[in-house]
Amino acid sequence: MVYDLVKNSLVINWPSLVITIVSLICIRVAYINSHGEPLKFYREFWSLAAIIYMLLLYQMVTRVDLNYMSGVNVVPFREIMRYDIHSQMFYYNVLGNIALFIPFGYIIAAYIKPKKMWSNLLIALIVSTTIEFVQLRIGRSFDIDDIMLNVVGSLIGFLIYIALSAIIRHLPKMFKSDWFNNLICIIITFCIVLYILKILGIAF
Repeated sequence: MVYDLVKNSLVINWPSLVITIVSLICIRVAYINSHGEPLKFYREFWSLAAIIYMLLLYQMVTRVDLNYMSGVNVVPFREIMRYDIHSQMFYYNVLGNIALFIPFGYIIAAYIKPKKMWSNLLIALIVSTTIEFVQLRIGRSFDIDDIMLNVVGSLIGFLIYIALSAIIRHLPKMFKSDWFNNLICIIITFCIVLYILKILGIAF
């Protein structure tokens, strides 16, 4: 379900995404050129990926047509327990809310590099609660279960960051070099572009 959400969001929002990405790239390149900074493609790639994720997250959580019910639920686990574990609603509302915030938790951890998880969880709690309040005002629902699941997703993202950081510290120097990371990100970029063109039905 999360895959379908992301795919639909790309299809719907590709015009604004293209304009935003091109604008940000032009501004960033001009800044680097003006200040004489070395260009490290992999750093620019991951920064841009974080911005794109935030834009897609905004679109996905504010789509009114995704609403299955409206109202307010402040009783923990009430909505979660309603879904059969193998049902589509369980995958969408439970696993989907967790998966949606895994990148969020990773991005927060990669940016602030916290020694403990509490700042990561607090930010996720504030952002998720804000999302629920906004959804209530646009015809969707406020659900405390969604907040809990989002925070769990953020925690998983934090743990992934910690695990990857530990792995990277023990890698040979070649795998931590700028040229190697640039190469990996260039390959990822090429694959993403081909995939997006396929989704949009654009062929050469």
